[in-house]
Amino acid sequence: MDYKIAICDDSEADRLYIADLVNRWAMDADHTVQVSAFVSAENFLFQYEEKKDYDILLLDVEMGAMDGVTLARRIRRENELMQIVFITGFPEHMAEGYEVSALHYLMKPVAEEKLFSVLDRAVINIVKAEKRLCVNYDHQRDYIPLGQIYYIEAQKQYVAIHTDHEVYRMKASLSDTEKSLDEYFFKCQRSFLVNLRHVKRILQNHVVLKNDEEVPISRGMAEKIGKEMIRLF
Repeated sequence: MDYKIAICDDSEADRLYIADLVNRWAMDADHTVQVSAFVSAENFLFQYEEKKDYDILLLDVEMGAMDGVTLARRIRRENELMQIVFITGFPEHMAEGYEVSALHYLMKPVAEEKLFSVLDRAVINIVKAEKRLCVNYDHQRDYIPLGQIYYIEAQKQYVAIHTDHEVYRMKASLSDTEKSLDEYFFKCQRSFLVNLRHVKRILQNHVVLKNDEEVPISRGMAEKIGKEMIRLF
């Protein structure tokens, strides 16, 4: 899975150390991560206001003008899903973490195994909270996380829902199915919805997905897909 992780700490040495641990955790767990580091709460907020899509925030408590708890309170006004982990050398602040539904408190210097464990828990929470598509097929019902769907194809009275490992065939129209999806799904051709999370390359007549499958697109659609990906990512 892909995760966007922010590290907010006014100590350069701590930022570099935590970033190294996060990258090691991702490699061990076979996750793809985009790690961004911020020197202050204000610095993070400036970026966050532009793109509110961070999954995990590793947050120092004691910083400059704005401390980590104040930043967490600002985030929680509108975002209950971000996994916030406080990292501090001051245990007296632990009680404040519960006010903002912090996932955990880690004491400096951060131990590798403790950070790895907390990140594993964060991922579990993210997966639980992720929007899912209800799929009825072969007298069964599954709830597939939208992030796992690569594309959806209309097949007469059915839709074929393609994931990386399986194809689900459900009796439904493409337009009705589209109503249950999020903004990352793009109607690239009359019979296809593609999940832009998984687009690796845009060509004139098709897009190439991260698993190297190709999905056809309508004439003139390449530019629109490109602009939509710029907007979303």
